[in-house]
Amino acid sequence: MLQLFFQWAQRLQSLQKAHPHRTMAGFALSLCIVGGGAFAVGNLSPNGSASSLNQVVESVSTLSLPSVATTDPALMLFRSDVTRSSDTADSLLSRLGVSDTEASDYLRNARVARSQILARNGRLVTVEGDESRSLKRLTVRWAPDKATDFSRWVMERTPTGFVERLESAPLGVSTRHANGVIQSSLFAATDAANIPDNVASQLADIFAGDIDFHRALRKGDRFAVVYESFEADGETLRSGRVVSAEFVNNGKTHQAFWFQEANAKVGGYFNAEGVSLRRSYLASPLAFSRVSSGFKMRFHPILQTWRAHLGVDYAAPTGTPVRSVGQGVVDVAGTQNGFGNVVIVKHANGHSTVYAHLSRIAVKAGQRVTQGETLGAVGATGWATGPHLHFEFRVNGQHKDPLTMARQSDMVEVSAAARAEFMRHATAAKVDLAAAASAQPSQSE
Repeated sequence: MLQLFFQWAQRLQSLQKAHPHRTMAGFALSLCIVGGGAFAVGNLSPNGSASSLNQVVESVSTLSLPSVATTDPALMLFRSDVTRSSDTADSLLSRLGVSDTEASDYLRNARVARSQILARNGRLVTVEGDESRSLKRLTVRWAPDKATDFSRWVMERTPTGFVERLESAPLGVSTRHANGVIQSSLFAATDAANIPDNVASQLADIFAGDIDFHRALRKGDRFAVVYESFEADGETLRSGRVVSAEFVNNGKTHQAFWFQEANAKVGGYFNAEGVSLRRSYLASPLAFSRVSSGFKMRFHPILQTWRAHLGVDYAAPTGTPVRSVGQGVVDVAGTQNGFGNVVIVKHANGHSTVYAHLSRIAVKAGQRVTQGETLGAVGATGWATGPHLHFEFRVNGQHKDPLTMARQSDMVEVSAAARAEFMRHATAAKVDLAAAASAQPSQSE
């Protein structure tokens, strides 16, 4: 501080010699300013006495900072997909963004990959790679239907090459809520709500006895569903059973709750009153599909004349399985004129059902069949202009509307011993169902 003052004084002396008059005027002005400032500062002191000035000198050492890396950390890339039945080692890795010849060779020759992954449909695959698209780790998870554990196969790069390991772990089970609104069809609505196809098919089967999904759906109909989700390492592997569901069709609300009595071998779906939704006859001989024409008068495409169409035609691709709507005995399994390949099943009480235009027949005359058992496959044999199933329901030889017969078939109720338990179960299930119905539309949790 003193050193700075002496330097300032020496510079002022030099300026005074060069410019004596200007320097003196400036010096006088500076004294006035400094004096006023000193007076003002001095007055800030509580007792007006002069303050002492102490000089403190300390040595300061510089701090050593840790070195900072000048290179960026390695970039890791993650991607997931599901396997396809057409997958090879190269096509699978390519779809996942990996370009690694060594990894392809290892995957192609790994025993587990050949038997359980490649050319298999629906396995969940996750890969980790670097910025050069080289594979670091590949993980595949899968679980058979009804299994309680899942398999995890890991293929990982090490300094000496790839290694693999096969592990098993319990599946996680949770429930998911979803809802949707019909705009054109059930499957379009479930697609918009991100609901798996097998859950959509279950919805159609559950309410098939009460709702004609082919002819009775209305724009604006809505549904809510609670279903099981099976997970592996936090990732959904597959969906399971529908736990509860609600369908509002043309203003009428239908509900279904899964329930299994304590001593029963199997469970089933019941409405809120405990009445089973399963009938003696299925409403459709096909798993939910588009119906080309219903039980009504129509213009016959072959005979070119108006006549009563005594059945229901289900348009479906050739080879689609055809199932028996009820238990009975096969009466006919062969060829009959315009029917082409046909199966006729006799049921109780003079009832019989007809399945015509089949591409193949899977049963024989005299064979006993159960409800839902496969009888054959959709085709275009006989008087058919395209692949479809012609289905009839007869009572003592008289044609009846198949859907009406399904709705009027016998119903089973929860036993008296299990009714109290069912009512408690249904009450709790209604809470979840209400939450599903009030969730954001076209989304699943």
